[in-house]
Amino acid sequence: MSADFSAQRAMMIEGQLRTQDVNHVPLLEAMHDIPRELFVPGRRRSLAYMDEDIEVSPAAGGSPARFLMEPARFGQLVQLAGVTPSDLVLDVGSATGYSTAVLSRMASFVVALECDSALAETASQTLAELDCVNVSVVAGPLENGHSDKAPYDVIFIGGAVDYVPQALCDQLAEGGRLVTVIGQGNAARAHLFVKEDGIVSSRVEFNAAVKPLPGFRKEVGFVF
Repeated sequence: MSADFSAQRAMMIEGQLRTQDVNHVPLLEAMHDIPRELFVPGRRRSLAYMDEDIEVSPAAGGSPARFLMEPARFGQLVQLAGVTPSDLVLDVGSATGYSTAVLSRMASFVVALECDSALAETASQTLAELDCVNVSVVAGPLENGHSDKAPYDVIFIGGAVDYVPQALCDQLAEGGRLVTVIGQGNAARAHLFVKEDGIVSSRVEFNAAVKPLPGFRKEVGFVF
């Protein structure tokens, strides 16, 4: 018997998002409409609406495994970004493209940046199947951003990082917002960065333990 994914989406909205004060209507509508299960590998598809991170690509070559962020944390971060219909968005670490699909319903255009070429190809195919026409998937190092389309009104970093590179701050438009999670495990915190008068400032918003992205690790120096 096949899973009733539409019912699971409705339960995700009511049981996972609203209970975490995610109440931005365009975001809830996008997450209600986008079939999250299509962005999860077939063998894990039945787990698509669980309230935890779901692995979509195993660790390889020194890079960490990649995950679809749990719905509540994803919703909180997107809501924090304050995406509007006129925004140009850079989705950093788009993986299989779920975040891009949701953001495409809320913004004018989304550039999905992914360092794993296989994930980027998967994202391109799934987004095309869903007629997400206001998106572009590009491959490259996540920490470098994608300057060709800059400046961006919103930069969404879809995983935990040790720091935010200057390159990404430089790609923010005036008045632009960047959201990410800095730190690991229970010590991790969601941050909102805003560019005003050419200066990027940040503030801590809430606790958010999410899986790390490749490419944003600080080198650990020797201690004598």
